[in-house]
Amino acid sequence: MTIAGFIEGPLWYAAAFIFVAGVLWRVIGMLRLGRKPDLSEARGSAAQGALWANLKHFLPSGAFMHRTTFHVFAGYMFHLGLFVLLLFAAPHVKFLQQHVLGFGWTPIPNWAFVLSAQFAFAGLIMLYLRRLTDPVLRLISDADDHVGSLLTFVVMLTGCMALAEEFAGLKLLHLLTVEVWLVYFPFSRLMHAIMFMFSRGYTGAVYGRRGEVL
Repeated sequence: MTIAGFIEGPLWYAAAFIFVAGVLWRVIGMLRLGRKPDLSEARGSAAQGALWANLKHFLPSGAFMHRTTFHVFAGYMFHLGLFVLLLFAAPHVKFLQQHVLGFGWTPIPNWAFVLSAQFAFAGLIMLYLRRLTDPVLRLISDADDHVGSLLTFVVMLTGCMALAEEFAGLKLLHLLTVEVWLVYFPFSRLMHAIMFMFSRGYTGAVYGRRGEVL
């Protein structure tokens, strides 16, 4: 088996399995922790509170907006740009169709890809510079924070490099970095991309059952 065949075949399936199994293990483990039963009389809907907490806190409350404007702006630049690239970039749509889902959809045009990539790169760089320069963030950041940010940057960079499809090695390099990222994801703080819904929902459910709104 060639190196290309190994990266595109067994290594890809192994990385995808570790990613899915690791995410499920983390989520199921968290859900199994449970909580003490609330014996008080319900004054509202826990489900409604969980949903409202997730929706409302996509933006900070007005009292904190002036302190978090930069973080929110850069965060949305990065996450929305990355979301568009992941699901609508032509190479990704083709890969999902051939190797994951068995079907595809219309990809975004090249100009939209370039714009989304610029947003994602700018947002990620701004967030990382803030981590390095903000005294509090710099103090509480550990190796996991830095590795997650730098690994994501490398995946995005190799993805843009792989657009030069005449160089097959760049495509393999990008796929290899994606596989490393998939394996790292479930065991790192990158899991916040999934866990935030549960943490917000849990808090919202507790207050929603009490008839309070977060």
